Amino acid sequence: MKVADLHLHTNFSDGTFTPEELAERAQQAGLGTIALTDHDSLEGCARMRAACAAHGLDFIPGTELTADTQGQEVHILGYWIDEQSVPFQTELAHFQQVRQSRIHEMVARLNSHGIPIRAEEVLKLADCRAPGRPHLARALVAGGFADDYDHAFDRFLKKGRAAWVAKARMKSIDAIRLIHDAGGVAVLAHPGLYRNDGIIPRLAAQGLDGLECWHTKHTPELSAKYERMAAELGLVATGGSDCHGMSKGQPLVGTVRLPQANVDALHARRPVRS
Repeated sequence: MKVADLHLHTNFSDGTFTPEELAERAQQAGLGTIALTDHDSLEGCARMRAACAAHGLDFIPGTELTADTQGQEVHILGYWIDEQSVPFQTELAHFQQVRQSRIHEMVARLNSHGIPIRAEEVLKLADCRAPGRPHLARALVAGGFADDYDHAFDRFLKKGRAAWVAKARMKSIDAIRLIHDAGGVAVLAHPGLYRNDGIIPRLAAQGLDGLECWHTKHTPELSAKYERMAAELGLVATGGSDCHGMSKGQPLVGTVRLPQANVDALHARRPVRS
């Protein structure tokens, strides 16, 4: 039976795999369908589409947006996005610029604490339009200022640490509308990480289409709870590994295996465009 992984990142945002490497690993993991969900970017979709075709995989173009609902940061996954949508690309370009500015702000804070790292070095290492904290973590490790990725986050980059700068986010209702207007469907990523299930009915009322019930940081009990919530709220139950390549020491691609029936149910939620 064909299975899918609907939450994957490449080096077009904060993953370490190229689209070609990710597609090859997905095939080796026995997947039949994958979605690319780089943060604030659709840049990798063209190469991922070609790589999937070469490996016999079905491909879903997507992205991951950072949003806010009543003061709570949430991540909204958009699938089957029209990559030629001008409004969508305009919004992505804005948030990519904000991400680059955030790197400069975090580096300035590190400099003020005696860490002589340069923003230009981080952006060169990132080599993408949507840099994030993982790139800064890698730069800190490369410069000898942290022992490893986790140490860099624990010492400098987590909320409340010396280099923390809040991430810009759009209103959740605007993120969902933006995805729908680009022909896509909107799914709440990893709800278990927010520790606030009260946001899920609010997002459903705003037009959310799906809930990521299965995720590598969800326990089986959490996954079962969110599957029940999805059914109660009329949302499609989805899942993905949230693979970022080797940044955590092991690739997660394929560790969440979503049945194709769930993919088909999500696809059926796509808005009708005139």
